[in-house]
Amino acid sequence: MVAVDGGEPRRRGRRAGGEDTRGALLQAAREVFVERGYEGATVRAIAARAGVDAAMVNHWFGGKQALFAKAVLQLPADPAEIVRRVAQGPPELLGERLVRTFLGVWDATGGGAFSALVRSVAGHEQVTGALHDLFIKTVLGQVMRAFEVDRPELRATLCASQMVGLGMARYVLEFEPLASADPEALVSAVGPTLQRYLSGEIGAGEIGAGGISEVASKQV
Repeated sequence: MVAVDGGEPRRRGRRAGGEDTRGALLQAAREVFVERGYEGATVRAIAARAGVDAAMVNHWFGGKQALFAKAVLQLPADPAEIVRRVAQGPPELLGERLVRTFLGVWDATGGGAFSALVRSVAGHEQVTGALHDLFIKTVLGQVMRAFEVDRPELRATLCASQMVGLGMARYVLEFEPLASADPEALVSAVGPTLQRYLSGEIGAGEIGAGGISEVASKQV
């Protein structure tokens, strides 16, 4: 291997332009995005890590943003499979299944995928939109529709806030004892809170466009 792009290791030789190239780019992108975040990761560095020409990024993904969406925002499991795991079972245990499923997905990568997501999402509007679509529409939104609850988008957003906060404490900030806690202990502790967000009473006030500011203005 030789070093390019300020020390970035590159494999000798060129890969063929097939699926092995695509897979190598996805793996390299995950690694580089984890190490450098979205802004710091360059197409050249990712291609060098994969041992391919930088033009292959555009060929397979259309650019850096699309590669990020595929490599990082895509959970290390098919979203449809995540929905199936969460939705299958008694409705009263939905909160526990949600925590167990996401911890299983994130723990499988040592929290690396979640850390890359958090480092890259701040201040990047397009990435924020992709993250919203993944959590709120693709996964949690489908779960809400399966159980026919009221105010599904609000409930999905509340659940997302809880899970993202848990991910931050466990994988990014590494707050103890959360960082090293057994997943089932967290399922027992956090599951009931998610269950209330999913199907319990979440207050009579409306939270939506203007809802938060209206409440705040009444308190001033």
